[in-house]
Amino acid sequence: MRRRARRRKVQMSSRATPVRLRAQRGMSLIGLMAWAIIVGFIGYLAVRVLPTVNEYLTVQRAVDRVAAEAPATVGEVRRAFDRQKDIEYSITSVSGKDLEVTKENDKLVIRFAYDKEIPLVEPVYLLLKYQGQSK
Repeated sequence: MRRRARRRKVQMSSRATPVRLRAQRGMSLIGLMAWAIIVGFIGYLAVRVLPTVNEYLTVQRAVDRVAAEAPATVGEVRRAFDRQKDIEYSITSVSGKDLEVTKENDKLVIRFAYDKEIPLVEPVYLLLKYQGQSK
């Protein structure tokens, strides 16, 4: 009889343990919603920011191409950049007149800087400041 009682105690305790663990496992609906909101906001930011990063990289490539041509005057540098801008449709923030052209160690250096405001939710904006120079 004692053996049967021990077996019943062991069986009951082994059955009770998984029930308690099952109740503590998993994610609640509120936790899932919180993660969905966080991931959704990060995705929204990525969708809004990536086009401006693409524009910056395009401007950088155009400036490098113009510097590689090594035009003789500042006016020629600006006209060459404007031609590149006409080819690359994604450049809207910078024009030839916004470029700073200098010569350092007998090498043509073209610098640019601009700000990009991205509306997130009115009246909240994200301000990105881009700057670069020719290589």
